[in-house]
Amino acid sequence: MNPVFTGLELRRVTRDYVSMFFIAILPAFFYVIFGAVQQYSEQSAGNGNVGLYIMISMAAYGAVTATVGVGGMAAVERMQGWGRQLGLTPMQDSQYVATKALVALVIAAIPIGLIYLLGYLTGAEGTVSAWLLSGLVVLVGAAVFAVYGLCFGLAFRSEAAVGAASGSLVVLAFLGNIFFPLSGLMLTIAKFTPLYGYVALARYPLTEGHLINTTTGVTTQDPLWIPVANVAVWAVIFCVVAVLLVRRSRTRQ
Repeated sequence: MNPVFTGLELRRVTRDYVSMFFIAILPAFFYVIFGAVQQYSEQSAGNGNVGLYIMISMAAYGAVTATVGVGGMAAVERMQGWGRQLGLTPMQDSQYVATKALVALVIAAIPIGLIYLLGYLTGAEGTVSAWLLSGLVVLVGAAVFAVYGLCFGLAFRSEAAVGAASGSLVVLAFLGNIFFPLSGLMLTIAKFTPLYGYVALARYPLTEGHLINTTTGVTTQDPLWIPVANVAVWAVIFCVVAVLLVRRSRTRQ
């Protein structure tokens, strides 16, 4: 991995203040509005309280927004000629991919760190394992969505791809049980959407899979294999689609 190129990439991405606002500040704002200032955030929820539940949800949303943006721009840059420029340097493709993956995880760590700090300062409570394991899952699991952004970049071949990918994340976040608890038919549908498994897995150290029906108050429990299978299946789907799109782009060239 080239440390100079990695540093330049990090500086370039973080200097895009508009994107950084949506990556870091907006999810933190959502946490404050929907969690920190609400009285229900103090209520008990599994191995912590509701504030921690909402904090994990918003950190997951911020992390995937970051990795989708970096993944999408990587594909667009390659197709717009940046790949040929890099081809004149000794850098190998594997180093380019490793650099982009590292940049995506560093950028994803920004909203996670900010929201977890806000959670700590505003009353989010939970066991040590709930804090640590949820943060680890949020960070590592977000890498899957870098491939999701890559698919958009390869499919649309313009900077609008990143906007389309980020916009679709909002819809998927609602369907994925991130912004508010779903129940009934909507919850059943949610379990087949990409973000459901990721955020459910991140919440698992806190909730141990328990879900509450906000209408009836009845709780149910998801076995661990459901979010694990959801993440695994969608990771395979994203990777297969990305490979097919790469082959299509090379055929056109």
